[in-house]
Amino acid sequence: MEEPSRTQTQNYYRILGIPKSATLSDICKAYKALVIKWHPDRNQSNKDEAEANFRSINEAYRVAMPIFYSQSAVRRKPQPIEKKLECSLEELCNGCIKKIKITRDSISSSGLLVQEDEILMIKVKPGWKRGTKITFEGKGDERPGALPADIIFSIEEKQHPLFKREGDDLELGVEVPLVQALTGCTVPVPLLGGGEITLSIDDIIYPGYEKTIPGEGMPKPKEGRRGDLRLKFLVDFQTELRDEQRQEVVRILEGSS
Repeated sequence: MEEPSRTQTQNYYRILGIPKSATLSDICKAYKALVIKWHPDRNQSNKDEAEANFRSINEAYRVAMPIFYSQSAVRRKPQPIEKKLECSLEELCNGCIKKIKITRDSISSSGLLVQEDEILMIKVKPGWKRGTKITFEGKGDERPGALPADIIFSIEEKQHPLFKREGDDLELGVEVPLVQALTGCTVPVPLLGGGEITLSIDDIIYPGYEKTIPGEGMPKPKEGRRGDLRLKFLVDFQTELRDEQRQEVVRILEGSS
């Protein structure tokens, strides 16, 4: 194929509406905007003109791109594209499969810039934490003269209505009435992912009292075990007492000292 003459090259600049100093990124942006503007399906009232312009735009891009492309001897890779991937605590505890649809610019075999959809699949492993990164190499937009960027997904933990994660452990707030805090109680404890266990407590529960249930936290894949579930107790104090109740409380507490 013969190389286009200088006059033809200038015509391609004119058709694409770009200056001679345009970068490869400028060319791609101009091409995409013109293709959208003059696509025949979007110009039913002046379809003949649209089809002629559409052909000219594609021809200018297809023929001129090798010239622009040859001006860059080294294909550079742009900065990675970073995205967040939100996961619930249950998903990070049990593992799951996440499917993410992306739309990316791709260079066709004829040298034209087209958009394509792709489904990326991420296998979330049990025990993954906030900040865990998953990289898909070369799945970013394709640009002439450059390597496609990588896409990096970073794990974000969704806030849980009951549990709070601290490293490999889980924390759960448990509220008990004052009378049970002083006399002992049986507490149903929900577990992450469903189910519950019953915990009997004979200790006096005071503000800041904690109890640990081993092995009911988040998975530790490298160690083959799980973290702990830490229960943090809150005592629900009564806001009102009758005089005789106050006297009875004083009598009981003074008698126990």
